[in-house]
Amino acid sequence: MLSRIRSASLYGIEAHPIDVEVDIAGRGLPHFYIVGLPDASVKESRDRVRAALKNTGFNFPLRPVTINLAPADLKKEGSSFDLPIAVGLTAAEGLVEEARLADYLVMGELSLDGKIKPVKGALSVAMLARKTGAALILPVENGPEASVVSGVTVLGASSLPEVIEFLRGTGELREFRADGEPSIAKIGRYDEDFSDVKGQEHAKRALEVAASGGHNALMIGPPGAGKTMLSKRLPGILPPITFEEALETTRVHSVAGLLKDGKALLDTRPFRTPHHTISDVALVGGGQFPHPGEVSLAHNGVLFLDELPEFKRSVLEVLRQPLENGEVTVSRAQASVTFPARFMLVSAMNPCPCGYLGDDRHQCSCTSGAVMRYRARVSGPLLDRIDIHIEVPAVAYKDLSSDHPCEGTAEIRERVMEARRRQLDRFHGENLYANGQMKTRHIKKFCRLNGPAQSLMETAVQKLALSARAYTRVLKLSRTIADMDGQEDIGPQHLSEAIQYRSLDRVL
Repeated sequence: MLSRIRSASLYGIEAHPIDVEVDIAGRGLPHFYIVGLPDASVKESRDRVRAALKNTGFNFPLRPVTINLAPADLKKEGSSFDLPIAVGLTAAEGLVEEARLADYLVMGELSLDGKIKPVKGALSVAMLARKTGAALILPVENGPEASVVSGVTVLGASSLPEVIEFLRGTGELREFRADGEPSIAKIGRYDEDFSDVKGQEHAKRALEVAASGGHNALMIGPPGAGKTMLSKRLPGILPPITFEEALETTRVHSVAGLLKDGKALLDTRPFRTPHHTISDVALVGGGQFPHPGEVSLAHNGVLFLDELPEFKRSVLEVLRQPLENGEVTVSRAQASVTFPARFMLVSAMNPCPCGYLGDDRHQCSCTSGAVMRYRARVSGPLLDRIDIHIEVPAVAYKDLSSDHPCEGTAEIRERVMEARRRQLDRFHGENLYANGQMKTRHIKKFCRLNGPAQSLMETAVQKLALSARAYTRVLKLSRTIADMDGQEDIGPQHLSEAIQYRSLDRVL
């Protein structure tokens, strides 16, 4: 007998419809074949399904069995086909009417005792179910995640017998209702607060400018100055994540299997901190079945690269595409997959190999050539995409021991949100959300300088040897600082503050 049941396979962060076709021959020697470009985990479904059926009181057919995963030219991976294969076998044996299967899309991994385990990508599969008009049957642990998508019936199951009884019309499954948007109506909770940071007022101001305009930033300072501490607090002063952003970000984390149990939607902006030994595939994504990398896991959040010059040159260079386009494309022989990767890059480095260049409390032991070689590990094209260079000096004792209360994250975030609102009004219809995204035509339109500001810029270019790329970065920073000041025109005071944030463009 032949049965068909609908399921889905992930490719990138998109779910593609898969028809699981089960054929049980009337006679012949027992065998079990799975065709349709399955990977090793899909082929192993045979043993999991056999044990699950036997241990829950169902018979595994001792006849020739062929499972086809259509379309056959799309590679299949993962363990989510266990449940539809098991249901398809029972339907082919006549225990479930095939007409009942047409209304449902089924996914889930089976344990040997028939329990259903959670799988990756439930949110993307729920979007596919809404598009195709099918109800979704999936593990009960994935129910809250899938219920974020409105307009689709989400049914959670904890065991194979529950699904069989439901499809036979003699049982019920738990239904999950869509209530995703209210779950992020309030600002997500961040554990770190700027009130914990003693001193470093200049660095705090620079990070506020970066957050206000969506600018990438590089912090330069000796070990122990607080660069990592400051970076961890940056997501808290960014505007609260919107429902659309949370949906996008949650999809990426769901496909990567990084959602916490019972977590329906990410309510805070991600903060990713890969180690400097990371490979380029782990950073931007890839593999035989392309999976998202760190740049995509940081989508709508912050990617922090500590000890920037210690990263391999090839790893840093692959950051150019996501920084420029807000997405990364992974190409393979059969297809290309595009992952979203719109993030703020925040990085940190020492001023020299020993870390103490310019520190009045430690003597630097590096030669000028060693300093040049150290800084040259970060290429010019990458620095071209970093707007703000923040000098973070060592913290003085009087600041460390001070009991004076420091400004907290909430106060800073309010100013950042006000500056962002001005930018959204200005960029209405331009497909931009922050000054850091401006291209050349936007800079010409929105960053015009008056007479005094023009003279100051000319002096800065000549005296500080600023390059052409530094010129455009200074203009964008000036626009953001003017927005923070509530001014429509860029004044000399805004321009002078922006110039000081380009320290690496000066002659060493």
